[in-house]
Amino acid sequence: MDEEQSYTYEKAGVSIAAGNALVKAIGPLARATRRPGADAELGGFGGFFDPRAAGFKDPLLVAANDGVGTKLKLAIDSGRHDGVGVDLVAMCANDLVVQGAEPLFFLDYFATGRLDGAIAERVVASIAEGCLQAGCALIGGETAEMPGMYADGDYDLAGFCVGAVERGEQLTGDRVAAGDILLGLASSGVHSNGFSLVRRLAADRGWKLDRPAPFDIETLLIDALMAPTRIYVKPLLPLIRAGEIHALAHITGGGLLENIPRVLPEGLHAQVDAGAWPQSPLMGYLQAQGRIAPGEMARTFNCGIGMVLAVAPDRAAPVAAALAAAGETVHRIGHIAAGPRGCTVAGPAESWATRDAWSASHSA
Repeated sequence: MDEEQSYTYEKAGVSIAAGNALVKAIGPLARATRRPGADAELGGFGGFFDPRAAGFKDPLLVAANDGVGTKLKLAIDSGRHDGVGVDLVAMCANDLVVQGAEPLFFLDYFATGRLDGAIAERVVASIAEGCLQAGCALIGGETAEMPGMYADGDYDLAGFCVGAVERGEQLTGDRVAAGDILLGLASSGVHSNGFSLVRRLAADRGWKLDRPAPFDIETLLIDALMAPTRIYVKPLLPLIRAGEIHALAHITGGGLLENIPRVLPEGLHAQVDAGAWPQSPLMGYLQAQGRIAPGEMARTFNCGIGMVLAVAPDRAAPVAAALAAAGETVHRIGHIAAGPRGCTVAGPAESWATRDAWSASHSA
């Protein structure tokens, strides 16, 4: 070791200049997400938000945080960095709207071993796009360059979102009743859950990710898998505020079976008819490639349904029509019945690659 060597942070693997350049580059992206209550300026030690300027009188604050999971590994390996930020926002914002809350502001955490400004800017640009879709402001974040913590080229993401709902208007599930209808909003793909299984299938089956998908020759398989998570906030908020929705369930890890019961009171059971909507070609491909049992599909993937609504029977048709007018694909997928708190997903013969009728249940 050279005793005369002068040490610097950059020689240790951290470039302050690169970090400053990234903050400067993403400033316009954050400013593009401005909304009432936030000016979305970056560079300070914290971000301010004024709920009164956003139109709230007596708000309850609701907070959520999440990541993107091992979908990031596919993004890194394939160079598909332009959608994972939407996934990050979606996983948080969709979790807020199920409480009846409007997402107000978002903060991100980007961690890597060596900062690649071009990749980081693409990721943050997609976070800003997700914020625009969710209607929330990107008011801050943290970029951490940590040599030795991550393999070369790897990075990780975490997101933090805060929303608000007027006191008394929050969705708690207490309005759900036997006889309520379950409406399902179509997903855009796998979303951001189940990718450990997807990646295992890709490795074991030798998928050619850069070639057309076997189920859609006009789309590369990697692009079908990396489709960003759909953000449902804007179509749902008007219906929530109008009192049309009794409960919402964001279908993430745990699939239909485990997520729907999370919003049910004791003594109610969700009955989901898997034959009520067509299995998407992508979900069919995953099931066939892994010889996955229907019950395992229902607790691992969203199975084509990214959000589930519980609504009164006489309001199901107008709510579905309003959502369709807002651009959503809506399916009537089941109902709420009296019974132990939980969910049963059942399908007729020939559904989800089965010869016979089947069912799978989960008790909450």
